[in-house]
Amino acid sequence: MKIQVVNRGHQPLPAYATPLSAGLDLRANLTEPVELKPLERRLIPTGLHIALPAGYEAQVRPRSGLALKHGLTVLNSPGTVDADYRGEIGVVLINLSQEPFVVNDGERIAQLVIARHEQAEFIEVEQLDETERGEGGYGHTGVK
Repeated sequence: MKIQVVNRGHQPLPAYATPLSAGLDLRANLTEPVELKPLERRLIPTGLHIALPAGYEAQVRPRSGLALKHGLTVLNSPGTVDADYRGEIGVVLINLSQEPFVVNDGERIAQLVIARHEQAEFIEVEQLDETERGEGGYGHTGVK
């Protein structure tokens, strides 16, 4: 799949780290480092604008290494970039650790997964069909 991209930043275009990677690495496009204090959240720019085909979205997801080693994650995970959005892709990072974290220019801060999606049409009804599960929700199946 080919995706048009305008790079208004100074970082290279997103790339897959390995041949079988699902996510492309997104890099911070900064003029100066950004410090995230514990529990602080910030919108980190990437400089990237994309045009996705209809029926696709781009999901902004955390990087597992940053989450494990530094407690840094994408707050609205996954963030969705719609096919008709033409603005800059930003990454909402939050520091869930007890220590400040400095985001440097060019740092890989998130990954972008391109995914197909469907659009649904809701049809209002008076009653839903019965299932074995019924209304059993959060934790209803127990711990085993």
